[in-house]
Order: sequence, then C-alpha cells, then structure tokens
Amino acid sequence: MPTNGAQTASPSARDRDQGASRRASGFGVVRQLAAFLVRAVLRTVLMLWLVASVTFLAIRALPGNPVDVWVQDMQGTGMTAAQAEKQATRLLNIDVNESLWSQYVSYLNNLLRGDLGQSVILSPGTPVSEMIGDRLGWTLFSVGFALIIGFFIGLYLGGIAAYRRGSWLDRVITNGSALMDSIPPVLLGILLTFYLSVVWDLVPVQNLRGAYSPDVQPGPNLDFVLSALAHVIAPGTVYILTSVGAWALIMRSSALSVLGDDYVKQGRARGLSERTIRVSYVQRNARLPLVTGFAISMGFVVSGSVLVEEIFVYPGVGQLLADALARRDYTVMQGVVIATTITVLIATAVADALYGWLDPRTRIEVSS
Repeated sequence: MPTNGAQTASPSARDRDQGASRRASGFGVVRQLAAFLVRAVLRTVLMLWLVASVTFLAIRALPGNPVDVWVQDMQGTGMTAAQAEKQATRLLNIDVNESLWSQYVSYLNNLLRGDLGQSVILSPGTPVSEMIGDRLGWTLFSVGFALIIGFFIGLYLGGIAAYRRGSWLDRVITNGSALMDSIPPVLLGILLTFYLSVVWDLVPVQNLRGAYSPDVQPGPNLDFVLSALAHVIAPGTVYILTSVGAWALIMRSSALSVLGDDYVKQGRARGLSERTIRVSYVQRNARLPLVTGFAISMGFVVSGSVLVEEIFVYPGVGQLLADALARRDYTVMQGVVIATTITVLIATAVADALYGWLDPRTRIEVSS
C-alpha cells in the first residue's frame, strides 16, 4: 500500500512529467518550424538564382543588343555607324564587348545588394526599380482588380454549373467558359476595341487608349478618378472575360468531385438543408484547389499583360516589358522578370499558409 506521502507526491510527479512532455513537444514543433522555414528560404534563394541566371542568358541570346538599337536609331538622323556607336558607348554606359562571365558576376552582385540596375536605353540612368514602381500602380489597378472579379465570377458560375449538372444552364456555362478560355486576350482586345468604338459607338476611341485623358490633371480629384475608371473598362473587361472561363471550369470540376464525397451524402442523410450543404460543405472544400492557382496568378499580376497593355496603350508593367524587349534594354527586362519571380514566390508562400488555415489536414502533414 502506498504511504500518504507517496499519494501526495504522485500528482506532482505526474504534473512534472506532463510539463516535461509539453516542453518536449513544444521544442519539437519549434524545430520542425525552424527546419521548414530554412528549407523554404533555401528553396526561394535557389529559385531566384535559377530564374536570374536563365533570364540573363536568354536575354543575351536574343539577336541584337542596346548598342545596335541605338546605332540604328541614330543612323536615321544622318549619323554614321561609327559616330553612333561611339556616342552609344559614351551615353548608354554599357560595354557589349565585356565578357559574358564578367557581366554575369556584376549582375549577381547587384542583385545581392537589392539593386536591379539602371535602364540603359529606355531611360538611361533611371533605376529599374523606380521605373517598375511608376508603372506598377496602373497594372495592379487594371489586372489586379480584374483578376479578383474574374475569380469570384468564375467560382459562382462553376458552382451553379456543378449543382445544375446536365441542365441547359450547365451546358451554357460550360460551353461558354470553354469558349472564353480558348480566345486569346489579344484577339478579344482587338474585337472589343472594334465593336465598342467603331460598330456600336458605345465608347469613345480616346477612352480605349492610355490610363486617363490627356486633358485631365493627375491627382486626387474627381475628374482624374472618373477618367481612370473610364479608361480601365476595356482592358479590365478583356482580363475578366479571358480569365473567368478557366476559373468556372476548374470550380465546376472541383465542386462535382466534392458533391460525390461521403460526408456530403451523410449531411443530406442527416436532413441538412441544401443551402447548408452547399455553403458549409461543398463551396468551402471545392475552393481549396483553386487557392494556389489564384495566389500564383496574383503573383504574376506584377508583370501585367504585355499584349493587352500594348493594344490599349496602357502604361503598366506589361507595356514597359514590351518596350524593353523591343529596345533590348537588358536591365529593365531582367528587373521585371526578377520582380515577377519574387512576387510569385511570396504569393505561393501566402497560398501555402492560407491552404493550411482552410484545410487543417495540411497543417498536420506539415508538422508531422
């Protein structure tokens, strides 16, 4: 038989054991979290290095270089090739005869310091980060909002199509989504411009070019806001129409898969209302596979849409990239690609965190 002293000591011993077990468990979680963060950082650094290296080599594999473009332009003004090349070497601050390895090392050193370099031909001497920052607001305003709107419209249409599977509404949504997903944005932009401004005369031609009217003073005033909204309608519509089809088809497929799961059947057997099953069971789980895709799409928003911004002369990052590509501005092209890669990696990390929050099963997998 245990003594009274042993009986009083046993709970304390159990408390100590439980405390030690909790501390050990806590340390284990911290170690796992630290290991997860270290792997994530190393993976991010490796991905950035790969993208930076491939971009560096791919850009220099293109025919022509900034000096060639400059010489060609200057020859149009009557300058000889030798004079133009001499002027380009002096003004553009670039030596095309420098070895590729030397350029690569200098490029990586600048990246390690967070320096994307300076434009060599579009705006010689201007920091690339400043050029991207000046355009980024317009891209986020047009592509970002359009992507969000298209995403939620696609979820709604895909959910309806799944619930009305086999009905005429399902066929309309599915075929319409497939059609919209197959139309290239550039073709839709051209058609939209032609019909809105020429055939139907609904939108003035000047509202289909630029981000705001030339006679409006940029700033926090009502005329500028209204002008910006009028100019974003056309490119925003193109973004929405060309993205909503894919989201609707993915959502329909995901919702159909969830509707066949056992827990949905059990919910119906328990007498739960269709609205409760649709909102609490189907929609939440059907949206999970779309989270990562949406986050990655948001990351790519930074690069804008090159063709659509070119059609509507919209001053976003996509148009900047198109101009840099045409003028062989190496540093600007590299800067846009690196900025896009960074935002995609950040968006992917946010998606992982959101996925763990939305689906507890993934949290268990991460911590195990």
